Amino acid sequence: MRRTVFNEDHEAFRVTMRDFIEAEVVPVYPGWEAQGHVPREFYRKLGELGVFGIEVPEEYGGAGEKSFKFQAVITEELARAGVSFGGSSVHTALCLPYLLQYGTEEQKRRWLPPFTAGEMMTAIAMTEPGTGSDLAGMQTTAKLSADGTHYVLNGAKTFITGGVQADRVLVCARTSPPDPGDRRAGITILVVDTKSEGYAVGRKLEKMGLLASDTGELSFTDVRVPVEDRLGEEGKAFSYLTHNLPRERLGIALYAYAQSAAAIRFADAYVRERTVFGKPVAAFQNTKFVLADCQAEVLAMQSMIDRALDADDADELTPADAAAVKLFVTERAAGVIDKCLQLHGGYGYMREYPISRMYTDTRVTRIYGGTSEVMRSIIAKSMGL
Repeated sequence: MRRTVFNEDHEAFRVTMRDFIEAEVVPVYPGWEAQGHVPREFYRKLGELGVFGIEVPEEYGGAGEKSFKFQAVITEELARAGVSFGGSSVHTALCLPYLLQYGTEEQKRRWLPPFTAGEMMTAIAMTEPGTGSDLAGMQTTAKLSADGTHYVLNGAKTFITGGVQADRVLVCARTSPPDPGDRRAGITILVVDTKSEGYAVGRKLEKMGLLASDTGELSFTDVRVPVEDRLGEEGKAFSYLTHNLPRERLGIALYAYAQSAAAIRFADAYVRERTVFGKPVAAFQNTKFVLADCQAEVLAMQSMIDRALDADDADELTPADAAAVKLFVTERAAGVIDKCLQLHGGYGYMREYPISRMYTDTRVTRIYGGTSEVMRSIIAKSMGL
């Protein structure tokens, strides 16, 4: 089907990104996976290319675009090549919206120029060892000093993407005890300098997939955070997180869709070249039917994604809509990628083939950003159930 969600500017940007990825990422990507992170100097290249500043206002060194569609183009092109930009997706897709929406003018002028240049990498720390989707249950605390000049941060976070290399981390912490009548109250976001005394990076976590993305454990022992580094109002973080979740979940669904579309591309190329019993695997009816089913599912995913991108641009993407898109696309993506791997036979199990990486990389899309079970609860609630 002809897509109408992207315009000429998006397609011109797509060409630029495709050339850049082929030249700068594909040849070295196996090395990034082996070391478990993207080199810091590469983030500066992304800054020079303007990738981090697409949605940053011009007065802070960015391009001033408000549409998420340019990020969608990047996601699709990375999937097409079977690679990633490591943990930097969190930098732009998750952290930037908070800085733009809740940062003061002073904070924006201090943080956004180095953010855009790739000189200051960011991450966001919500999940804790004892809490996953239940953010209201977090135990990390931040107590305001007697003179009101700083917070004292204590606690731990885990599964923090980009956390190993980050220069600033948006840490969610309790600045007041939970209210039995409203467990969500009392959470605040502090933009913590990772060079602060008492801040520590624990284990660099070994994951099933997303091997080029650094993921770590963080701990805070009496970390002093200036009040000037509080993001937004004290105690209002849960509403901030809720407001930004639809965009986050759309980004996860977009990634799963892009991986699925790329999986078909890789499988199609493989079955045309691979011969069995004297003829290409593509010649067998089973192969044709499997790929046909996959293509139909990907077109359905694409339709949902494109409508959601338009809704996001119009600021009309509701939490229930985003949950439905994430649930449908991530669950269907798992099946498509599994079928495409099966068509590769034994080679599909080898990490040298992109389809193997896609299989493990995409699995987490049904977990982070809210599990599929949480998505079902959100959708059911929106139905009055």
